[in-house]
Amino acid sequence: MMFPLPEEIELLRKTVRAFVEKEAEPLAEQIERDARIPSILLKKAAEMGLFGLSIPPEYGGTGFGELGSVVALEELSRTNGAVSMVICPTAPAATIALAGTEEQKQQYLPPLARGERLASFCLTEPTAGSDATGIRTSAVRKGDRYILNGSKLYISRAAIAGTFIVTAVTDPARKAKGGITVFIVEREFPGFSVGSKDDEMGLRGSESAEVVFQDCEVPAANVVGAVGGGFDVMRKILDRARLWAAARAVGASQRILELSLQYAVTREQFGKPIGAFQAVRLKLADMATLLHAGRLMLYQTARKIDQGEEAVQEASMAKLFSSEAAGQIADMGVQIHGAMGFMKPTPVERFYRDVRAYRILDGTSDIQRLIIAGKLLRSYGLKVAVGE
Repeated sequence: MMFPLPEEIELLRKTVRAFVEKEAEPLAEQIERDARIPSILLKKAAEMGLFGLSIPPEYGGTGFGELGSVVALEELSRTNGAVSMVICPTAPAATIALAGTEEQKQQYLPPLARGERLASFCLTEPTAGSDATGIRTSAVRKGDRYILNGSKLYISRAAIAGTFIVTAVTDPARKAKGGITVFIVEREFPGFSVGSKDDEMGLRGSESAEVVFQDCEVPAANVVGAVGGGFDVMRKILDRARLWAAARAVGASQRILELSLQYAVTREQFGKPIGAFQAVRLKLADMATLLHAGRLMLYQTARKIDQGEEAVQEASMAKLFSSEAAGQIADMGVQIHGAMGFMKPTPVERFYRDVRAYRILDGTSDIQRLIIAGKLLRSYGLKVAVGE
């Protein structure tokens, strides 16, 4: 069930789907086994411009906007989940595009759009993640540069990225609002290092790893936005990151439904296809309904952002609903496949593990609920913090 979209975005969908079916899906099990996306696949994605989805055309990007980005992400999510984690619109590129100086945009966005360098967004720490006020990585001004110390955990693409967007505390007394600053850090900067890759339950191949700053020297010119303005920068980016997470969930859900339908009409029990049994038909109906609702929320929110409107609540709703729905759809898909759905390398087994991450990444489901409720309560005059 698709929806009418601008002609150029429908063409983008068909192009990305062809790429996934011809180039990515044949490598899905290899990616799972090796926990790495082959360089040839990254090269072909770069040639298609898929790394420029969140980058304006004047800096080498595609110019498709958020609607185009989520449609492309849907299609990229129809295969191994790591593909849409690496070949995707990224928070680092969006951070620079939305909050960076003209010099920063000119320097960093073109190579990111061409796929010559990958980028990572570094927020999560042992004491921080959902709670941004828990950031302990520090940045101290020293002449024309800042000295960063600390570490970040579970950073997607970190093992292969060359550019990192890093949040650090520049004013401990002011905490989250006024005390956090965002920096562009390059892999080659003195004092920067990447730890060993994470061994993940799903999304294997997303190249997640720890990054460490030991007296890491960062030029003052690499501050993104205002010093102390990190909270505002993050707020601009997280709406898009959450929408992209929703798109991944919708794309994976679509493929799980298709696999389940195929199995329901070919697998026979008691002399007839299992799709003839009411119990299976009810599951398929629920899967399709959840998927339909999630896609409606996804597209409506993307259009709102493209029109320059605020979509904090809608992005959280789309992320919450679609990620939770993907979990339900994957569970029903495994149930329909029976014992086969529990076995490797059955695709639904891999999807079952991959989609579990979407309820955690870019803000957990409970954090999304708190954001949504906070917006509702503030409209009635009650101000509450996200964590309360």
